[in-house]
Amino acid sequence: MLNDKSAIATVGVKDMQAAAAFYEGKLGLEKFATEGEEVTSYRSGKSIFNVYRSDYAGTNKATAVTWMVGDELDTIVSTLKSRGVVFEHYDLPEMKREGDIHIHGELRVVWFKDPDGNILTLVNG
Repeated sequence: MLNDKSAIATVGVKDMQAAAAFYEGKLGLEKFATEGEEVTSYRSGKSIFNVYRSDYAGTNKATAVTWMVGDELDTIVSTLKSRGVVFEHYDLPEMKREGDIHIHGELRVVWFKDPDGNILTLVNG
């Protein structure tokens, strides 16, 4: 039923201006549509990423959005760090950490938060 339909990532934020500064300024996403002052849509690769105002922003304690960045992980992490993005460090079973990058076998991953505390991740997949 839904296996041939596209999905859209959607993240709630409290402050649309702070979100725009983060998603556009730090992550480099380009706005392609807005719906009043409540929703901004960004393109990310072939996907669409919606940011909307919500009183419940940042209440999710799990990863909200994952980007598969392939072998560009180190470069992207370095660029984001230079833009002030702070990476999260977690103690996870069977994972070691080299700097900000968590490693398990071939898997390399980093986590960081937007201004509202939404957890975002980059994976080398």
